[in-house]
Amino acid sequence: MKKKYRVKKERDFQKVFQEGISFANRKFVVYRLEPSGQEHFRVGLSVGKKVGNAVERNQVKRQIRALLQELKFELPPIDFIVIARPTTKGLSHDEMRSNLIHVLKLAKILS
Repeated sequence: MKKKYRVKKERDFQKVFQEGISFANRKFVVYRLEPSGQEHFRVGLSVGKKVGNAVERNQVKRQIRALLQELKFELPPIDFIVIARPTTKGLSHDEMRSNLIHVLKLAKILS
């Protein structure tokens, strides 16, 4: 995913956490911030140490990025952060996809 599609700076993360609204299911937590006049979405990923070692965390992040790449044309121009819960480790592609789509629909990011 290109840099322009990522929330990278700490102040941007904090803005989404403080001013945004959170939605969750058993596998993911999503914070969304209302549109700020940008042309495309920006996403931040957070996978904590409880998910596993560095290899497992990076694998989960790669899977999430790949799923968001598939959904890229359906996402509105907002900032949001996806937090993976420890139970995401070991999910198949289809299970992770259905859980991510579910939480994005809860957050009204996907229709």
